[in-house]
Amino acid sequence: MGLVITLQDERGTPEEKICDTQNLLHRLLTPYQGTESSLAEIDWYGNTIFNRIQMPRFLSAWRTLAQEAQTPDEAKLVREIRELAERCESEVHLYLKFIGD
Repeated sequence: MGLVITLQDERGTPEEKICDTQNLLHRLLTPYQGTESSLAEIDWYGNTIFNRIQMPRFLSAWRTLAQEAQTPDEAKLVREIRELAERCESEVHLYLKFIGD
């Protein structure tokens, strides 16, 4: 099982949810491990939460990651997560949460 990505409110209630059931993000995120990128902070086995203030940096890195998508499924997943991140950036009291195995 891959990561689950949710957009949640300040109470932790999910507003939207994306499941990476094919574990596509593992290939896409591996090059960021050990770097200074905000994407390196995503924990495969724990939870990682990004807030509105972190979104510009996250989205900048995510746009770079999007260029590495090789299949339609990868591109769709990356696009859906970007849309959640953009919503997180534009609204208050929302958090982008990556839930690991």
